[in-house]
Amino acid sequence: MAKLKSLVSIVIPNYNGEELLKQNLPKIAQAALAYDSTIEIIVVDDASIDNSVTQIESQRSKVKNIKLVRHEKNRGFSVAVNTGVANARGDIVVLLNSDVSPEFNFLEPLISHFTDEKIFAVGCLDKSIEGNKTIERGRGIGWWERGMVVHKRGEVNKADTFWVSGGSGAFRKYIWDKLGGMDELYKPFYWEDIDLSYRARKAGYKLLFESKSVVTHAHSDGTIKSNFSDEEIKSIAYRNQLLFVWKNITDLQLTISHIVWLPYHFLATIARGDFAFSYGFVLALFRLGIVSRQRSNYVYNDKKILNKT
Repeated sequence: MAKLKSLVSIVIPNYNGEELLKQNLPKIAQAALAYDSTIEIIVVDDASIDNSVTQIESQRSKVKNIKLVRHEKNRGFSVAVNTGVANARGDIVVLLNSDVSPEFNFLEPLISHFTDEKIFAVGCLDKSIEGNKTIERGRGIGWWERGMVVHKRGEVNKADTFWVSGGSGAFRKYIWDKLGGMDELYKPFYWEDIDLSYRARKAGYKLLFESKSVVTHAHSDGTIKSNFSDEEIKSIAYRNQLLFVWKNITDLQLTISHIVWLPYHFLATIARGDFAFSYGFVLALFRLGIVSRQRSNYVYNDKKILNKT
């Protein structure tokens, strides 16, 4: 397979990931340099309080392609990713979380798809380690149900995908810049990559999933679970699911459906002792003003995209 003649940058956001970087950064560098000796690896440290920076500097002394960008204060995943992409020189930017370990030859099949100028992003096959199980993720499907956009893991034997993960995927930089990158509305985490993918599809660009580009993802060891409680994670996930709908769904019928179904979601979650949805709704209300300024018109309507999945 011939390599695409484009400069590639790899961006790794990091917060308190000293041990993960010690384990995974050498593997990332090895795979990157095997693909192209000019590739750059940008690690964005989001004001870690462990010895992450020392670990990065140690590895920089061995691999000159590694660059360190530091935040003075912790600003969250989406901001760290946007900082990294803004500093990237590549036409194609590969995003990898610090808890992701790529296979040696993962880049070539991933990058090869960008010969099609309408391709915005391509996702990797993510072998997700979850407890005692390894689940193949990376391809997502999404649809409209009970007034909400919902999503789940899709089978990995198809090339289409609802979104490309911001933790293991490649993105065309000029389209990224045109779309405005990851929306920091969703910080500290969750739904920002789905939002970006959805906006790209509504603007007429394509997303793909590449099963030959394989990474291993140790979710239980990641930054989110190490720094937030389960209730905090669930509340933020609900908040961002609501924000996604309020920001992106412009179809009148779907908007009415969302409003009609909201009481059901309140009652159903409270009945099972889950108050995270209600708290997430309150958190979302505080960001409603930001959402109202971001709604846009697009090439494709919501029903066309949601009916495709």
